[in-house]
Amino acid sequence: MRIAASALIFALLVPSAPAVAGMHEVKMLNRNETGPMVYEPDFLQVAPGDTVKFIKTTSGHNAATIDGMVPEGNPGFLGQINEEIEIKLDQEGFYGIKCSPHYGMGMVMVIRVGDAARPASFPADNVPQRARKRFEDILGRNGFGK
Repeated sequence: MRIAASALIFALLVPSAPAVAGMHEVKMLNRNETGPMVYEPDFLQVAPGDTVKFIKTTSGHNAATIDGMVPEGNPGFLGQINEEIEIKLDQEGFYGIKCSPHYGMGMVMVIRVGDAARPASFPADNVPQRARKRFEDILGRNGFGK
């Protein structure tokens, strides 16, 4: 009985460990089972404060946000070609990501941070046709179709 009481007092007095932010990896690929020029995965649901690492698996790719497809006030990011980058995402919302050289071929992905609703303007009006089709497929498979 005395040990149980001591354990209870210890548990109440010692603060719990702070939450640890998550790390998510995304591969930049020439091809997978869904087709050519893809990110794997092509959709991520992350918590605010989580980090996404873009992994170079083949040459010629990068990861960059798409103008007009980040939460308002977010500056976005631009990785260099063949660069592995880690991006910490603190702001809730939807992020449209592209591979700059393969954007027109539809190399895009979606990151949803937190519980944000899909903006009406996502994807943006000026998205190339192949990228738009892939965005709609990604969003539909993940419960965010229009």
